[in-house]
Amino acid sequence: MLLDPAQLPHTDMYRVLISAVVPRPIALVSTRSAAGAVNLAPFSYFNALASAPPLIGVSINDRGDDPKDTLRNIRETGEFVVNVVNRAILEPMVCTAGEWPRTVNEFEPARFTMRASHRVAPPAVAESPLQLECRLHREIPLGNCFLIVGEVVFLQVDDAVLTDGRIDAAKLDAVGRLGGELYAPLGEVVKVTRPKVSRTTGAIEG
Repeated sequence: MLLDPAQLPHTDMYRVLISAVVPRPIALVSTRSAAGAVNLAPFSYFNALASAPPLIGVSINDRGDDPKDTLRNIRETGEFVVNVVNRAILEPMVCTAGEWPRTVNEFEPARFTMRASHRVAPPAVAESPLQLECRLHREIPLGNCFLIVGEVVFLQVDDAVLTDGRIDAAKLDAVGRLGGELYAPLGEVVKVTRPKVSRTTGAIEG
């Protein structure tokens, strides 16, 4: 099969991309509006961008004059929390993806517990094993989306997912997003040691 993005409707291109770029980490983003209304929604165009300062990126679709509650709240307050999704909270996370009315706090239909954050106003999902509290670093328009770059100002990690003081991927048990309604639990974790190469000669050392 040969595909030319210039010849495809953007909805078809979207389906191709979300099936080709897999698995994608899921950001379950909690926000609070300037008026105090809480919102919770998942996004899978999400990743780490830099470590000094610690920056993460979440891409949110542009809906013109009716922006997603998450985007509107971040624009109003400059704060949000990324709650990591593991297998234990997969189904309630999917519940938050519904097109709930603006007046609904998605914590409630998903039966998640709100927990106060340490440095930002939006609450965290208590059931999530890891939360990244963020302040807006910048907003970048990209095609039909806005890339929200957040600076991580605080992290809370459940001790149960640590090994020797470090986050253990197997214990975290994060779930990845595939195309359509498919998700990928972490499964087997494989360690592969990268080679040590001399930048001068190109020779493998050791």
